[in-house]
Amino acid sequence: MIEKDTYKTIVKASPEVLFKDKNSKFYGYAFPVTTEEEVKTHLEDLKKQHHQARHWCYAYQLGKSENEYNFRANDDGEPNNSAGMPIYGQIQSFEVTNVLIVVVRYFGGIKLGVSGLINAYRTGAQMALEASKIVTRTINVKYVITFDYKNMNTVMRIVKEKKLNVINQTLELRCELIISVRLKEATSIYEIFDHLYEIDIKTLND
Repeated sequence: MIEKDTYKTIVKASPEVLFKDKNSKFYGYAFPVTTEEEVKTHLEDLKKQHHQARHWCYAYQLGKSENEYNFRANDDGEPNNSAGMPIYGQIQSFEVTNVLIVVVRYFGGIKLGVSGLINAYRTGAQMALEASKIVTRTINVKYVITFDYKNMNTVMRIVKEKKLNVINQTLELRCELIISVRLKEATSIYEIFDHLYEIDIKTLND
């Protein structure tokens, strides 16, 4: 099976959306995130913005492929699995990652029951994602290629033939190229350079 080398995410924070049920208000937000630190910052900002709210429930998923996903769902005081998991369910339904969704609740004085809460949090998350611009991005591997200046033509010919994306280059007596390759092409590109005499290639870990 060929490994999937694309993923979907959102480009920028969604506009605020609002879902109402029995006087309770649910404000939904979606944010692009790549670290837990960014998640924390967005939550802190929303708690300042909505300091009179009762609950700030959220879910996030980080990572570009299934084998590296890191996710969390938080009910923030609502009954178990009535908020965080319905929000996370929408992340799965829209097949997005590197995303945080927060639904902020102002209690309206009437209890909604667990099924009502599930519907409200799910709908708030869905509306936030529907209001977001979702894009498909490729999963890329970065390689560092090092070689002596005399081998420049050999390397550059392959770069041109294979239409490789050069991110950075240092062309001196000892040369270095950093290239970015789509995951599904990564092995074949690696092997081409690896088989060349006096040319070194290694994976660049971000």
